Amino acid sequence: MRSLRCLQQDAERKRTMPNATMTEQFLRRAIAAGRGLEPADLVIRNARLFSVMDGSFVDTDIAIVGERIVGTHGRYEGAQTLDAGGRVVVPGFIDAHLHVESSLVSPLEFDRCVLPHGVTTAICDPHEIANVLGIEGIRYFLDASERTLMDLRVNLSSCVPATSFETSGARLEIADLEPLRDHPKVIGLAEFMNFPGVLSGDPAVLAKLAAFQGGHIDGHAPLLSGLDLNGYLAAGIRTDHEATTAAEAREKLAKGMTILIREGSVSKDLEALAEILTPDMASFIGLCTDDRNPLDIAEEGHVDSMIRRLIGRGARPQDAYRAASWSAAMAFGLRDRGLVAPGWRADLVLLDDLESCRVHSVVAGGRPVDEAGFAARAPLDPVGLESVVIGRISAEDFRIEASRANERPVIGVVAGRIITERLSATLPVRDGAVIADPAQDTVKVAVVERHGKTGGIGRGFVSGFGLQRGAIASSVGHDSHNICVVGADDASMATAVRRIGELQGGFVVAEGDEVRAELALPIAGLMSLSSFEEVRVTLEDLRAAARDLGCTLAEPFLQVAFLPLPVIPHLKITDMGLFDVDRFALVE
Repeated sequence: MRSLRCLQQDAERKRTMPNATMTEQFLRRAIAAGRGLEPADLVIRNARLFSVMDGSFVDTDIAIVGERIVGTHGRYEGAQTLDAGGRVVVPGFIDAHLHVESSLVSPLEFDRCVLPHGVTTAICDPHEIANVLGIEGIRYFLDASERTLMDLRVNLSSCVPATSFETSGARLEIADLEPLRDHPKVIGLAEFMNFPGVLSGDPAVLAKLAAFQGGHIDGHAPLLSGLDLNGYLAAGIRTDHEATTAAEAREKLAKGMTILIREGSVSKDLEALAEILTPDMASFIGLCTDDRNPLDIAEEGHVDSMIRRLIGRGARPQDAYRAASWSAAMAFGLRDRGLVAPGWRADLVLLDDLESCRVHSVVAGGRPVDEAGFAARAPLDPVGLESVVIGRISAEDFRIEASRANERPVIGVVAGRIITERLSATLPVRDGAVIADPAQDTVKVAVVERHGKTGGIGRGFVSGFGLQRGAIASSVGHDSHNICVVGADDASMATAVRRIGELQGGFVVAEGDEVRAELALPIAGLMSLSSFEEVRVTLEDLRAAARDLGCTLAEPFLQVAFLPLPVIPHLKITDMGLFDVDRFALVE
């Protein structure tokens, strides 16, 4: 058997090989152009090169051959020139953990939406679509990765389904994943959410971990600490994006993890973790969104927004930009990128201003990014267009029978976090059924199985939405993506769920028998067929409709989408019922 070190070296070579066309002829050209003996393919003139290592500036040309930088700190000639006009040039940004599906647009639209913000590499875990379509969903993303202008890398989904306490559309075991392990766009194994399975030595879990010991294994360990954290890390897991406090992040850093500071549409941890981005620790910290939708990207930005906010909170520019590029690249074994230097991948961001991270233009893989480049990409056929399979839904399906004690467990939503609280409330009874009480900010929540398997419906109560009437429903329901609906009355909940079935997935706001706003997401019930600009406008309409019903959350739909996630503390709900994450068991 080959040694672990040999396996790791093989994995690193595979991940960092520019492509299969790295020939002696290319190397001769690159070397000659770097020496100034031959013209480069592209020369960026009048650049102000910023070092993410020491914060220094150098006025220089940047010479590029193919996808590779071949010259800096000098004057060059090229077949094509691009005048930087004295703008600052930094390495392309890396979003170190995301699920493209949660952007609500197709991978090609995600590329067009995010690349102009400087994100030249995105590391995705397609477990959203994998939970619906299985291997077909992962192959869809691997096909997309060969078409995008950005370098879209894939970690193979490790936990499909995340637990046995929910109904998913597919199940993936190690035999399903192994044939894809050597795909050139695959980095390793995606976030290992089933940390109880790791700690208990579940045989199926151990089989997956053993198969990927030679490569990268992404972590997912919310609130895990002490000896249990040690046991989890002993499995060879290296990164974590679930730290929500500086103390949690520091323990994980001390034990060798790379921490990915997360700031998405729902999970917002940057404020809590900004203090850990110090000169000493910047090389062990990356940035990720996990995830952002087009409306938030238009209003705030993407990784560029994180950089400006970290600098605004006192981080040195070189530390913020290093975390967004070199540090993330090293953590994921992408050793060909993260610096603007000869021999490194030509992923570059030209900035109008360094501290506010105002992006002017982008070069990805040696090519200036423009609309013509996006238009020239090969098309990608959608998949999973008939994935929502539900029976007849009526208001009676959401009835909760009264019992002697009507003090009920309640999921407590905290704005900007996917961790929920376990609350309780004594709720009113009408005609023998427990009903919502908007006066206590407590409304109903239900999860409707939508893969055509069991027809199960989990029912409960939730607080924190501020909803006074009507209902909000979503076919995006992490991670098994059943339909999750929150409502002040049963009739509105039924209307919203029925409409999602008719749309073959989406977001719906309903009141009584009326649909007030909707967004169709027919690609596996997760992604739109429309442009990101159209999705952005529709999200504005949806938010306005939710506000009209009294909803106080800034991003209600993704907050709904995380209520069924049974691997994030503390109280969640699946199609099987309320779930106590701390006990890792259904609530009786």
